[in-house]
Amino acid sequence: MHGQRGLTLSGFLLWAVVVIIALLLGFKLFPAYYEYYSIKRTFNVIAKDETLRGLTKRDVESSFVRRATMENIQALGPYDLAINKVGDQWVIEAQYSVQVPLFGNLSACMDFAPRSDNN
Repeated sequence: MHGQRGLTLSGFLLWAVVVIIALLLGFKLFPAYYEYYSIKRTFNVIAKDETLRGLTKRDVESSFVRRATMENIQALGPYDLAINKVGDQWVIEAQYSVQVPLFGNLSACMDFAPRSDNN
């Protein structure tokens, strides 16, 4: 005789709960990571912009403000940036934290440090 094979109802419910919790966590944490990658992409675009090479830090800040408005970046402002010139290229970096409430009194605190070059 062959034994029965398959998924029991209790096993299905257990795996369904695990998958749903993982998806809910992903949905809560995804916006913070998406904003980080938007900031990093904006930093790289500004750093590689040929028109900003001979201009001042204030011009780089105003370029960030314009691009941050278009990208809907709200985690950083122009005064949160550390802007330095290395050679003839701007290096833009920042450090910030995002606290995402998960459920109840449990929150996820994520620290980000975007930088315009690949370091």
